[in-house]
Amino acid sequence: MIPPRESMQVPPAPLRPAAALAPNIQAFVRLLRRAGLSVGPGDALLAMEALTIAGLDSRAGFRAALKATLLRKHEQNDIFDAAFELFWRDPERARAGAAMALMEAQKPEERAKPGGRRLAEAMAGDRPKPPPPEEEEKRELDASMTVSERERLQQMDFEAMSAAEISAAKQEIRKLVLPLDARPTRRFRPDPLGPRVDVRATIRAATRTGGEIATIARRRQVERTPPLVAICDISGSMARYAQILLHFMHAVTADRDRVHSFLFGTRLSNITRQLRHKDPEIAFEMISHIVPDWSGGTRIGEALERFNQDWGRRVLGQGAVVLLITDGLDREGGRGLAEATDRLQRSCRRLIWLNPLLRYAGFQPKSQGIRAMLPHVHDFRPVHNLASLKALVDALSETPKREHGR
Repeated sequence: MIPPRESMQVPPAPLRPAAALAPNIQAFVRLLRRAGLSVGPGDALLAMEALTIAGLDSRAGFRAALKATLLRKHEQNDIFDAAFELFWRDPERARAGAAMALMEAQKPEERAKPGGRRLAEAMAGDRPKPPPPEEEEKRELDASMTVSERERLQQMDFEAMSAAEISAAKQEIRKLVLPLDARPTRRFRPDPLGPRVDVRATIRAATRTGGEIATIARRRQVERTPPLVAICDISGSMARYAQILLHFMHAVTADRDRVHSFLFGTRLSNITRQLRHKDPEIAFEMISHIVPDWSGGTRIGEALERFNQDWGRRVLGQGAVVLLITDGLDREGGRGLAEATDRLQRSCRRLIWLNPLLRYAGFQPKSQGIRAMLPHVHDFRPVHNLASLKALVDALSETPKREHGR
């Protein structure tokens, strides 16, 4: 039976954003793509559908709809926020803000805002390109990276790098190889040229020949590379450096056995299994799904205490080396941090604290967290550029001073 016409309900036509808004969303997506985010035309369509559902009543709802559809990784949150503030304003003010961000990123002594330089370059991408240079200039530009450029990249702070410089830095990080400092264990293996006589094996062989010793069995002590454990801070003050250092941890995991990696902000996360994937982008995508506290607060003492209780006995045996990567700025004011760091130091062969704040010449340990941790580490080193990572690799190939008396 056909229902009467009066009872039939015709669904309303779907609401669409204003006609002038669609080109702006497409331009905003292109800006994010130039700034390093993996977005495309499909994401622009998805964003417009989200705006159709959410509406255009408030700026906060408009921003939340764009972020929900265009943002995929926690570490890209700062770049998105800066791009949103710059783009959805007057165009002239946006270009001025981009120029200021570029100037801030080029200051060597001050701390640049995360993603500021890359966002400035993306905003500048809308400007007309200069005329092509002459043939001689083209030949110079096509040359490989010069010594001065490579040296500048080695000394540049990770936080002030552009997108292209970060990509070049990742390539350089993959070339760093940690020394395989094999250490003797308590185990022995048969070796006909070994330095020690294996009395038991010699006697067992003699019983088969009526007690006559035909050959003397020998053995050699087994050497094995000690475990390497990396514990990295991903709080708001360390998020920019953690993004680069994750590539270092991935390269080390692919280069040697028994590498264990952990991330912490307000909680501790084991990412060892995820970093074993050969493709770094897939590995970092997997990490983003299991780490909920990226760019949040910091509880260093609680994280180290949790590591000591849950993972210390599992991964710190056989002379493990621990890389503790944090700026020492603890939200809890250093509560329980000295005890947790001391236990960690006594459980491993070598505890190396990597702190990006050491890039400042006038650094002083004024924070309560830094003062609590500093007496309990073997080595205190900077980690803010490629040169500091190279120095770390060189230091790991040397015997630390505290080991001479052991």
